[in-house]
Amino acid sequence: MDATVRQPRAADLLAWYDRHRRVLPWRALPGEQADPYRVWASEIMLQQTTITAVKPYFERFMARFPTVDALAQAPSESVMQAWAGLGYYSRARNLHACAKVVAGQHGGRFPDTEEGLRELPGIGAYTAGAVAAIAFDRPAAAVDGNVERVMTRLFAIEEEMPGAKPLVRERVLALMPSRPGDFAQALMDLGATICTPRSPACGLCPWREPCRARIAGTQETYPRKAAKKTGKTRFGAAFVAMREDGAVLVRTRPAKGLLGGMVEVPGGEWRADYRLEEALRDAPLVAQWRRLIAPVRHVFTHFPLELTIFVAKLPLDAQAPEGMRFTPFARLREEAFPSVFLKALEAGLEGLQRH
Repeated sequence: MDATVRQPRAADLLAWYDRHRRVLPWRALPGEQADPYRVWASEIMLQQTTITAVKPYFERFMARFPTVDALAQAPSESVMQAWAGLGYYSRARNLHACAKVVAGQHGGRFPDTEEGLRELPGIGAYTAGAVAAIAFDRPAAAVDGNVERVMTRLFAIEEEMPGAKPLVRERVLALMPSRPGDFAQALMDLGATICTPRSPACGLCPWREPCRARIAGTQETYPRKAAKKTGKTRFGAAFVAMREDGAVLVRTRPAKGLLGGMVEVPGGEWRADYRLEEALRDAPLVAQWRRLIAPVRHVFTHFPLELTIFVAKLPLDAQAPEGMRFTPFARLREEAFPSVFLKALEAGLEGLQRH
């Protein structure tokens, strides 16, 4: 490392944080003790999701499940319904499983070490580090996308992510001060508000002088990342059937797999070679199905999806096939629909109203 470049100091970052820290619903105010339950739940929610999206969900979730014991005792359907719309639904299943372990095996108290936290269901290296540092003030590294960006720019780390993650962790731990919880949150805030992916506000950064990427004028090129591989588009059909009383045919997906435990309108398998002319083979029951012209499109992490929507009106005495049920229109919002099926349902209901 070039000795002529000033070395970053944790004290400079903490001084900035003390003046500019964000007020967040899960974050303890200065001088307050952080609640491990709220820290843990927020970190799980924030994975692959923005703070703006999470805030209202978090506040509703905490009102519904104010303690880890309350969450552990809740039916899985209630948890999935409260989570609906946040995406990555395996997180909700893991959240519920973890709460049951904490309540049943740990007396409702989270382990206060990184190692102990890692033994809980659904808690990986990042979440364990974040909870250990923020909730228990342990010297642990919580390396998320914001921290990766800050540290790779600060030290001009050339190795591509995710391979560079161990080195980033080393850099974080080497800087760790006597306030590890505040330091972890300060790094997150710096990445979210100053050291942003594009047009970082380097002039306002407490680490502008020692930042090697800023000195070289290459800050927006970090972190180095391998090119993303996008999966092939998959196709499928979704069937929106409404009885004369307004009830809609739905079913719950299997607990394991993509969108496990969530609610859907019936349909077939999603495949790259899906044959639309054979779609009616996937219809849940015999009816006068009408195909809507515009498909519903949705993008998952590993593949884009295009669903063709079929709609049908059913007589009042129509019976739900095995494994399915009719949900009254007024109670559809209580069902745990993920966003892709909300799109399909809304498109189908709109199509039914037109005819």
